[in-house]
Amino acid sequence: MRVGQRIPSDEDTPLNTYTRDALGWSPFYMSQLDIDELENLTPARISTVQRDRVTALSEAGTLELTLAPGITTGTVAVGDWVLCAPDQHRLTRVLERKTELSRGTEYHTGDRQLIAANIDTLFITSSCNNDFNPARLERYLALANDALITPVILLTKADQSDDPGAYADQARALGRDLEVLAINAKSTDVIEQLAQWCGEGQTVALAGSSGVGKTTIANAITGGDAATRGIREDDARGRHTTTGRSLHAIPAGGWLIDTPGMRGLGVAEVAFGIDATFPEISELAEHCKFRDCEHESEPGCAVQAAITAGQVDPERLKRFKKLKRENQHATETIAQARDRNRKLGKMYRSATKKKGR
Repeated sequence: MRVGQRIPSDEDTPLNTYTRDALGWSPFYMSQLDIDELENLTPARISTVQRDRVTALSEAGTLELTLAPGITTGTVAVGDWVLCAPDQHRLTRVLERKTELSRGTEYHTGDRQLIAANIDTLFITSSCNNDFNPARLERYLALANDALITPVILLTKADQSDDPGAYADQARALGRDLEVLAINAKSTDVIEQLAQWCGEGQTVALAGSSGVGKTTIANAITGGDAATRGIREDDARGRHTTTGRSLHAIPAGGWLIDTPGMRGLGVAEVAFGIDATFPEISELAEHCKFRDCEHESEPGCAVQAAITAGQVDPERLKRFKKLKRENQHATETIAQARDRNRKLGKMYRSATKKKGR
């Protein structure tokens, strides 16, 4: 199949084509186009990103696109809106994102690793068993809050737990007005429980560690039949089922971005998101006597006073401080990498200019 050719399916029907509105197009993206682009380029939404190519959905169908010079697959995310030249089947520009979900792992390049783009709601999945981990959930919450994406915690395997409400209460304690649902991912009413986030024009993403039922939830939402795999009995952890990120249509009119299970989830450049995830601590910190208060034994520490009064969980403070330290270190490391790359680029350009004389 040549690059740019429409990708056929078992049932090659109009379901392979979508209007822009159905794909989630809005005035936010339209305002970024100039007259020439409006007349000559086609908007499309990225559905998969492979190592050397991307596919996108558009009014013209499903396209496999080459990348214009200066654009790499590392700078394109599932969910992105892009412009492509239909006659060349080439992606020419990535439009500004409404939201961007990324994690801080690419310290050597100075870049954050893209996960997905233009998400409205992030379904953060965990289980009502030994997989439940407040610290891991707080990491996902920090990334979502920093990106201004609405987080919703889905606690699966509620039917297998003696007290799913206890897990839900622990999860709700991780944020203000945080939506938490304890569900049986295999039940027939999952789509009804999640309907308010899956309507027309809305994009949701599924994230969480392996084995918690993401693929089962994805099947329920989209009406798909992707295979699922069991969990290990010794630690309640699962095996990877989803191996790549992809965009799927939801019958109710929305879109789902599924992601592989991620055990390691680094944070970087998400100070706002951490503060938003721990509001009871970050707000009190503004009233500490010293601006650089470590919230330990300093006099006039409002956070420690709240802990003594039983208003703040000391374990939350420990996790808050750990994330703060990790974020600061990672952010500084990324800044150093970017500075190093700028200097190397300047040296390279200078050497090339001298060589050309």
